[in-house]
Amino acid sequence: MKLLVKNIKKLVQVEDLPKTWVAGSDMKELPSIDGAYLYIYDGLFADFGPMSSCPDYPDAEVVDATGCMVFPSFCDSHTHLVYAGSREIEYIDKIRGLSYEEIAKRGGGILNSAERLRAATEDELFESAMERINEIIALGTGAVEIKSGYGLSTESELKMLRVARRIRCESPITVKATFLGAHAVPMEYRGRQSEYVELIVKEMIPQVAAENLAEYIDVFCDKGFFTIEETERMLEAAAKYGLRPKIHANELALSGGIQLGVKHSALSVDHLEFTGDEEIAALLDSTTMATLLPGAAFFLGMDYPPARKMIDAGLPVALASDYNPGSSPSGDMKFILSLACVKMRMVPEEAINAATINSAYAMGLSGTHGSISRGKIANFFITKPIPSYEYMPYAYTQKLVDKVFLNGKKI
Repeated sequence: MKLLVKNIKKLVQVEDLPKTWVAGSDMKELPSIDGAYLYIYDGLFADFGPMSSCPDYPDAEVVDATGCMVFPSFCDSHTHLVYAGSREIEYIDKIRGLSYEEIAKRGGGILNSAERLRAATEDELFESAMERINEIIALGTGAVEIKSGYGLSTESELKMLRVARRIRCESPITVKATFLGAHAVPMEYRGRQSEYVELIVKEMIPQVAAENLAEYIDVFCDKGFFTIEETERMLEAAAKYGLRPKIHANELALSGGIQLGVKHSALSVDHLEFTGDEEIAALLDSTTMATLLPGAAFFLGMDYPPARKMIDAGLPVALASDYNPGSSPSGDMKFILSLACVKMRMVPEEAINAATINSAYAMGLSGTHGSISRGKIANFFITKPIPSYEYMPYAYTQKLVDKVFLNGKKI
């Protein structure tokens, strides 16, 4: 298939020499071409440049983008979008003043989702998840990480990961899967947390690996969830099967999860609302991406991660939606851009880099996704006519994604 997008007002996030990520002051740079063309061949970005030098591409399908901008698709590196049912009643509890931890202690939160998920069939989970997948595709996302973690039993965790695999096979979106059996301690193991960790190590991890259901392992290493020692044991067990870590860290306290992630070469540490000088120092010169989830801080009414301090210290940061039924029931990455700018004082260029090339790295995809570069997978979207790329986070409720292309094909 040959596709030519011509008369592009601005082609955003172009790279002649692809980067692994961008960090610190470099995050303010957003390479773009005014008055551009983009050529796609066989599902890959093949060429781009100013319209004045656009070659003749015979037999190419032509899309006229006059007045519109072209962006690489968002990469959403942290979601929990396979779940059974919403949790709006807990939303009311939050309004009335109950904390995330208080709701969890009452059997709500993750445990509420686990009870519902165990009762759902794989087909039911797949059908509801596909509705969310189609939703985020229409909002401009072209790659997504899906975590398990609402099963909290071997059977149900495997069921979630099989749904993620089925989505990968049946949807054009790029999917990465993460095993998160250590999302919470199930009710039947209350008071016996070490036994649940043993179940994860001895039974869940080997079975996930045997069926090749996940690329990564995640652990909720935080106050009231899993300790540093328990987390390390699970990461070491997973490493024997080639599962690289991604850690829920420092959402609720200075838990040590960031330092542990760096120690074990985690691909990312995520949330990071509680991040101080020691945590930033640990991340510097590491290969671990700091992934920020402002949708969760917004929805839970929590303090936001110190993005400005992180970037000014020279770190790369990524952005993701944390799409889930309890703490961030939205997969709209454009809104995440807005939250990053308004609440974390990131400038638009930084936010766009964080939601594309850096979030691609945070799911192991920076070589194929996250920017418009020759040879990368042609996942991109065309906006409605807009005055500037800064307008994307500025117009925080407007639906500005007009046309979506995945693997070079219009969706």
